[in-house]
Amino acid sequence: MKKERLDRFLSNQLNISRSESRTSIRRGTVQVNGKTVRDYGFLLSPGVNTVMYDGREVEYRRFIYLMMNKPAGIITASNDKSRKTVLDLVPDHLRRHNLAPVGRLDKDTTGLLLFTDDGDFAHKCISPKNTIEKSYVAELDGDINESIVADFENGVVLCDGYRCKPAKLSNLQNGLVRIVITEGKYHQIKRMFGVFSLGVNSLHREAFGGLKLPDDLAPGECVELPDISDFIGF
Repeated sequence: MKKERLDRFLSNQLNISRSESRTSIRRGTVQVNGKTVRDYGFLLSPGVNTVMYDGREVEYRRFIYLMMNKPAGIITASNDKSRKTVLDLVPDHLRRHNLAPVGRLDKDTTGLLLFTDDGDFAHKCISPKNTIEKSYVAELDGDINESIVADFENGVVLCDGYRCKPAKLSNLQNGLVRIVITEGKYHQIKRMFGVFSLGVNSLHREAFGGLKLPDDLAPGECVELPDISDFIGF
């Protein structure tokens, strides 16, 4: 296990600034293996040493993985000077330095959105090399037919000439359809239906790889997940 400076460890695990962690260390409010440590450069082994901060144990997590039920009207970004972002909805106790959304959902698209501070995992999720299935439910302003379903299976050619990877399209009840794609081009689903002069009234992502959005996760809420590589498929 690679050793880590005490001030950096506290900053990362508690989402506090490096100066805040150093101040706490100098004040004697931090213990490592039961002993007070005032040297903020002290090297510890994360996950091996027991660290106490203001009387409570600091639970070590190398990376954090979150799932949010993204509400409509919120942009998928880490920060924005004038608009509310999905990261603003993450509770303080789940925030970490470098936490960011994995990929993006359009402002008015709802549903499953992942967050992590694990850059390698995030890159694998959005890499075109990994054909991760993403399932959406859409309400259209018209009906689909067998010809459109076949075109989706063969790869829809967008107006700019790009041929999408094969996708699955099926009818659901109450005028809804399900679309399963393995890529994530800009406004891709809306552009795919636009080829057939169909507008998308609403779009909701229900699954990402083997992860499914829980029915009881309210819009704007998020939940911490375990290491989820097995659910994603790589």
